[in-house]
Amino acid sequence: MRIAMIGSGYVGLVSGACFAQFGHDVACIDKEAAKITRLRKGDIPIFEPGLDRLVADNVRAGRLSFGTDIDQAVANADAVFIAVGTPTRRGDGHADLSYVYAAAAEIAGAIRGYTVVVTKSTVPVGTGREVARIVREAQPAAEFDVCSNPEFLREGAAIEDFMKPDRVVIGVESARARDVMAAIYRPLNLIQTPMVFTNIETAEVTKYAGNAFLAMKITFINEIADLCEKVGADVHDVARGIGLDGRIGRKFLHPGPGFGGSCFPKDTLALAYTAREAQAPQTIVEQVIEVNTQRKKRMARKVIDFCGGSVAGLTVGVLGLTFKPNTDDMRDAPSLDIVPALQAAGARIVAFDPEGMAEAGRMIPGIEFAKTAYDAATGADVLVVITEWHEFRGLDPRRLKELMRLPRVVDLRNIFDPEEMRGLGFAYECVGRPRWRF
Repeated sequence: MRIAMIGSGYVGLVSGACFAQFGHDVACIDKEAAKITRLRKGDIPIFEPGLDRLVADNVRAGRLSFGTDIDQAVANADAVFIAVGTPTRRGDGHADLSYVYAAAAEIAGAIRGYTVVVTKSTVPVGTGREVARIVREAQPAAEFDVCSNPEFLREGAAIEDFMKPDRVVIGVESARARDVMAAIYRPLNLIQTPMVFTNIETAEVTKYAGNAFLAMKITFINEIADLCEKVGADVHDVARGIGLDGRIGRKFLHPGPGFGGSCFPKDTLALAYTAREAQAPQTIVEQVIEVNTQRKKRMARKVIDFCGGSVAGLTVGVLGLTFKPNTDDMRDAPSLDIVPALQAAGARIVAFDPEGMAEAGRMIPGIEFAKTAYDAATGADVLVVITEWHEFRGLDPRRLKELMRLPRVVDLRNIFDPEEMRGLGFAYECVGRPRWRF
């Protein structure tokens, strides 16, 4: 199949490279000429494990190309995927669909034969119908169908998620379009991937409902962690005890400083506002948003209280700045609330993150960066773990203690063993775990 991918950001680039790996001819299009120039040179503008190699292999094989000419790419395509950004709109919390609709208008002017126009971007219910209206209005004689094909990619594991997905959801309403989409995803038949064909609105709601449910699980276990701290229970044992119930499942039951990233904050907000407009308010989702927002703000207070009520004049070593490991994404990361609040309280921040320091430097003024995790701990009055990068789990606590001015750790991701840390003489604070065990 011949595919045009409109938008070469995270979703478009990963999806385009993976479709090329399936054997399709893919043209990734973007308005940012500088980005396209970088991609043509093999310079990947985002961090995603394995993506650089996947792109290089498929460019070399002639299946993947990059350009700015949307007309030529669409004219030659069997399917055109819209994978542009849908950020939260300033002022009201809705998803900003201006990029989606602009792409639809440009696609309409370039269609030359039957084409399936696919919304890959995360969009509120009703967007697919509006895309179809825009295309039809711009070119009444165009032969096309609109589909919804939401992405379910986890940053840091996106290639695996695309190549071996739990399911593929496709909102489609004509047999011809269904055949095209089935052909595009045919390689997944080999691993018997469930293919959920439904209507456009259902596919759009499915994406938001999935993300909202996962955000709810994270928020739920965080509130249970608060209870555990008050009553002497261990949230890890609680999570295991409930997660072994097949109706609940073990994933997304890891306590921490709150969820962030490019999806959960934006998508829960968009769902809440869309549902309000449809007069079907999602009050659970609205509460999840509020609880998560307040939790991220409270984490700085947790550090300050642990330090005796003040961090003025103290050096705070920070491990991890990105919203999760294996990405350089800082969008809505808990560190964006925690670090500025500690700075405002008078702390000097020395931080290390394996991939996120360049972006963090643009978003958090006044932060100092270390070359290694151990450098961040050197001379620190307290060490705060914000992101659970795998390499942090292998740190030697004895060496940390030798390097720190005071052996104090606030572990917001529970990567260390409380008994070991306290046994080594650390003042140690974590999330939802008791200070003693039998």
